[in-house]
Amino acid sequence: MVKSQTKPLTLEEFLKLPETKPATEYINGEIIQKPMPQGKHSILQGELVSGINAITKSQKIAFAFPELRCTFGGRSIVPDVAVFAWERIPLDERQEVANVFKTYPDWTIEILSPEQNQTKVTGNILHCLNHGSRLGWLIDPDERSVLIYPPKQQPELLQEEQEILPVPDLVSSLQLTVGQLFEWLKM
Repeated sequence: MVKSQTKPLTLEEFLKLPETKPATEYINGEIIQKPMPQGKHSILQGELVSGINAITKSQKIAFAFPELRCTFGGRSIVPDVAVFAWERIPLDERQEVANVFKTYPDWTIEILSPEQNQTKVTGNILHCLNHGSRLGWLIDPDERSVLIYPPKQQPELLQEEQEILPVPDLVSSLQLTVGQLFEWLKM
């Protein structure tokens, strides 16, 4: 959904606005509100964040953040899961995680909601890849598929339950199949 504006805002003006729920993104001069996450989206997001952090956090390899605003390359986006290599996590003056991330994630994961525009989401993944991200995933719970976006390569569609989902080298110990990913949706 695009919010109506009397005149276009700059990125700097957008960043001064109060945060909204669900989050808004700044893409090509437009303010676009993300849809409110629903059940399947929430489960997949939570399991991915937990699973990635269980493997990477204790060894200080990487960290997965849910719904983290990332501002870079003229956009301010909020990936469903943004994974950062440990050494790239912005820190504040106290050496604690910063509140503002003015950089791209190393791995961006988006989970398509039923009313969400796939082209916009794909555009955000491509924007991340064009600025340095190592990998992008677009998960479609309704289709039980994952589009894999490696940098400078053709995307790959994975739909077979036994197919292992590729991950960036910083989380190479994460072994997850398409079937295991969507098994999380069963209660």
